[in-house]
Amino acid sequence: MNSSVILSNILNPPVLFFFLGILAILLQSDLEIPQPLPKLFSLYLLLAIGFKGGYEIDESGINPEIALTLLAAIFMASVVPIYSFFILKLKLDSYNAAAIAATYGSISAVTFITAQSFLKVLSIDSGGHMVAALALMESPAIIVGIVLVRVFAKTQKPEIEAEEDKFSWSEVFREAFLNGSVFLLVGSVIVGILTGEKGWEKLHPFTQDIFYGVLSFFLLDMGMVAARRIKDLSNTGFFLISFGVFMPVLNAIIGILISKVIGMSEGNALLFAVLCASASYIAVPAAMRMTVPEANPSLYVSMALAITFPFNIIVGIPLYFNIIKTLGIGG
Repeated sequence: MNSSVILSNILNPPVLFFFLGILAILLQSDLEIPQPLPKLFSLYLLLAIGFKGGYEIDESGINPEIALTLLAAIFMASVVPIYSFFILKLKLDSYNAAAIAATYGSISAVTFITAQSFLKVLSIDSGGHMVAALALMESPAIIVGIVLVRVFAKTQKPEIEAEEDKFSWSEVFREAFLNGSVFLLVGSVIVGILTGEKGWEKLHPFTQDIFYGVLSFFLLDMGMVAARRIKDLSNTGFFLISFGVFMPVLNAIIGILISKVIGMSEGNALLFAVLCASASYIAVPAAMRMTVPEANPSLYVSMALAITFPFNIIVGIPLYFNIIKTLGIGG
């Protein structure tokens, strides 16, 4: 792997602020970001990337490559949880296996944004439709995770069976498609498409000029949260820690091969690989807490946030980019 590529990613200001957050916890600093702000930062980032993606889709229109990319996104979000589940079932019960599998079938918007920043440093373009792919990959994994639980989680306890009889699919679909992050992201894409150039000119100072400053604050907070979650990993064992590192690489390689078949550009291939490789630590955990209360949140949240997220932004993004360069995708 080209060391200069890794260095350019690590020396990206938002990534450095992530390390600063980790350092603050490890050195027991009293640095703290007031609780309402991280939520606001998250909402801002979703709005900004969604609006920009919608504008770029309006500018470029829909072509066969875009249509195939969106179909591939849905395919990966549906398939990754299935084979992840059966790997996890080697060591875990069905509830925890399904919850973790759904987490890894979904995506991390912040990892995606970090990959966009990486491409910007290298002056490599990417398409706005990749934001639409991001939006489409959030929900299918939740649905698949719930289906896996219903099919494989067998119990002889009458009271639990009674609870399953009351299970409401309408609530599952509502949580999958109308949870705040998905709703805001999809809505922002639509607003960007509808307003086009005029809307872009009006919101550009808000959605672009302060974007990386907000991202730096958000990753500072994520570094602090990830450092606190490291303690939870002591109970996960070598198997889950290994899963949190190697599964993203496997998923990314599959995504890269798909991008080569479709004929994606270099930048789009990296973003698609990152979407396939990332794990959700916001939307899916919220859904799993509601629909699969038997699963242990300290497992799937800690794995996504303290293992896979740091791995992807430090090692994964440059690694996937080098694989893409080696295969000559988009060249």
